[in-house]
Amino acid sequence: MNLEWMCQKACASKAQVGKLDTDEKNKVLCDAADLLVQNEEKILAANAKDIKNAKAKGMEAGLIDRLTLTSARIADMAKGLREVAHLSDPIGEVLSMNKRPNGLIIGKRRVPLGVVGIIYESRPNVTCDAFGLCFKTGNCVILKGGSDAVSSNKAIVEVLKQALSSNGISEDALNLIEDTDRETTMAFMRMKDYVDVLIPRGGKGLISNVVNHATIPVIETGVGNCHIYVDEFADLDMAAKVVTNAKTQRISVCNACESLLVHEKIAKEFLPMLQLSMLDKNVEYRADAKCAEILNASISTVLPATEEDWGMEYLDYIISVKSVPDIEEAIAHINKYNTAHSDAIITSDYDSAQKFLDEVDAACVYVNASTRFSDGNEFGFGAEIGISTQKLHARGPMGLEALTSYKYIIYGSGQIRE
Repeated sequence: MNLEWMCQKACASKAQVGKLDTDEKNKVLCDAADLLVQNEEKILAANAKDIKNAKAKGMEAGLIDRLTLTSARIADMAKGLREVAHLSDPIGEVLSMNKRPNGLIIGKRRVPLGVVGIIYESRPNVTCDAFGLCFKTGNCVILKGGSDAVSSNKAIVEVLKQALSSNGISEDALNLIEDTDRETTMAFMRMKDYVDVLIPRGGKGLISNVVNHATIPVIETGVGNCHIYVDEFADLDMAAKVVTNAKTQRISVCNACESLLVHEKIAKEFLPMLQLSMLDKNVEYRADAKCAEILNASISTVLPATEEDWGMEYLDYIISVKSVPDIEEAIAHINKYNTAHSDAIITSDYDSAQKFLDEVDAACVYVNASTRFSDGNEFGFGAEIGISTQKLHARGPMGLEALTSYKYIIYGSGQIRE
């Protein structure tokens, strides 16, 4: 389908989608969930083609993990749609209502954004999540996935469109741009006459390209150089458990821990504990001189950290490690090198916890918990559209409310302005 025509048709459909009531939207979402499970074989067969091609191209293991679908992951996608269906519908919510001295009653009501464009890399689950959240909020969505997941995305979109058409709703509420060339992507970023907002989701290169070239307003989602600081007052057993989870539970995600800061007073005791905790994962340490002396290079790979390591999103079994003399230096380091995504402190000291919460500049700041919780489902938002690291409109895991705007509604009784 011609790109401009696709965008025109999505724009023409937003009036119908924006007027759907909650029950109508929820039925489509539940039907779509059922159809995903029923069409599991078809989706997995398409995904197998993508994985085969990815391996032939030498794609890294972490990226192949992002690309891979399984029966369990398809079930999770369906579960995510059902969870979104059960969430409160924000559309039509009146945020405020005030009466002016002249008798005007001025209110603020939540409305859809309109047509949402999403450009993302090789994560086919995003195809389903994006549809669910956009549709629940009365938005049409145009998806531009990565070339590595094109077969998976096509199969998923075909299934989701069945749910739309069987409920008498325009299939143009959901569109997938199947062309994978750079020129098509660049042209999509300039469709401001039809697309109301653009959300990039992927690596640093993709996000920078969209931010720098789009003429459509952009909600910027960020890469994840997430930090954990183990304070001098930390419970070290807890710290080892949390860091191990944040680093190794799933390496291919933006909320995985990539950088570890350790107070120098507890480094000698804590770092060997951490090595043992992560030993079976063969984690590689990129360490400063003090930490390199403590880490046991006979059981783990220990390399000297470079300046580049402090700001790196590895998406691999690699972690940078630095010792700090106090919480002030830890916070300064984090604010210099983080990507404003998710950072955590492990401490039993109330003042240290509050200082960290107050002064670290990130969308999600944790005390005594893994950064892996930065996720729409874990925050109770249902599936997420991404994690915004900017400060305008939306920040952190973006659920339903982040895909809405508002308008002012004004009731009068014949008032005129003097």
